[in-house]
Amino acid sequence: MALTLILCGLTVALMIFSVFYIPVIRIGRFQMGGYCFFAVLGAIALLAAGCASPTGVLEGILGASSVGPLKILVLFLSMTVFSIFLDELGFFRYLASVTLRRAGTSQKRLFFLLYVVVAVLTVFTSNDIIILTFTPFICAFSRRAGIRPLPYLFAEFLAANTWSIVLMIGNPTNIYIASFLELGFFEYIGYMWAPTLAAGLVSLLILYLLFRRTLAEPITCDSVEVQPVSERSLVTVGLIHLGICILLLSISSYIGLEMWWISLGLAISLFICVLIYRRTRRERPVILWRTVKRMPWELVPFMLSMFILVISLNENGVCDYIAAFLSAGPHPLSFGLASFFSANLINNIPMSVLFAGLAEQAGTMAAAYASIIGSNLGACLTPVGALAGIMWADILRRERVAFDLRDFIRIGSSVSIPSLLAAIGMLSLFV
Repeated sequence: MALTLILCGLTVALMIFSVFYIPVIRIGRFQMGGYCFFAVLGAIALLAAGCASPTGVLEGILGASSVGPLKILVLFLSMTVFSIFLDELGFFRYLASVTLRRAGTSQKRLFFLLYVVVAVLTVFTSNDIIILTFTPFICAFSRRAGIRPLPYLFAEFLAANTWSIVLMIGNPTNIYIASFLELGFFEYIGYMWAPTLAAGLVSLLILYLLFRRTLAEPITCDSVEVQPVSERSLVTVGLIHLGICILLLSISSYIGLEMWWISLGLAISLFICVLIYRRTRRERPVILWRTVKRMPWELVPFMLSMFILVISLNENGVCDYIAAFLSAGPHPLSFGLASFFSANLINNIPMSVLFAGLAEQAGTMAAAYASIIGSNLGACLTPVGALAGIMWADILRRERVAFDLRDFIRIGSSVSIPSLLAAIGMLSLFV
């Protein structure tokens, strides 16, 4: 057990260190995110040291279970296809520009409009894609308007990582924990809509209070030019596929289809439709290549490596000790707080792999849903909490926005901790 804890602790420490000091590892032409490189290195070390058995790892990854990590990865990646495809066509930039245009000269109106638009889009698409799309646009507009970007950047980031709670497909952490514990789509919504609403309203109120003086100043630049979508017909095709996918996912348990089959089938259908459309117009399907190229492929080795880390902890009895400790207290509070802070130690994806097993051992829905809430809101405390936070902070550095880790923690903690307590309190009324 001691060797397992040492290797796991070293892996986590190197991952956190890499986020701030070694964001990218380059070996010749090969390039990989530092966090992913050290996760893979840690998994290899655990296997080499005998802390995780190859048989247990293979059974866990390649097993016939409907909640295996490979199937969950397929579900998440195929859902991501729709968001990236729509983004490549300029759909999200169009919505962002319309939002900014409607705000006129009022920063307050812009703040609330942006928060609502990001919240709605996050519910039905992906929090990661929304953050990556809106962030550069907000930075560019703020420079042009001569206004401080931080109120809008935090409104975007916190809205995306709060409202992603409400549907199973809003975050890969939701997908993993909910699928692992076989939570139904409508069952999930029935428990999560109220905690999400409570957290969302609290985060909006606190954010407004934090930035109210800045938001009182008017916007002095000319009106924003609406960014058109590149091809309306393909946007329509993408939105239809996304809508059908969400509909079928919601009734998957009634029609006897696993969710990963639905999302994969609709993603393939989207590609086929685009290929046919391009062929009829005698054009190359460049949009498909750009979509595939932007897919978060690093998530595959990263998630599989963290799965090996959790297997090693489980095989050496560490998970039993953690589960017993968390089960001693009220599950909504103990699992909610533990998952929230754990996400900022090991990132919310490996945290979800770990807490899915812990929640299963606890044997209560409260533990499962509280872990999901913590995995989403934990991303708002520090940039380490989620991959979206790492990428968001990197964009701000490239855009030369005055921002540092202390700003993130000060604002993030002021909003995320009250939002977490509000969500946990509301969850306690339902479970």
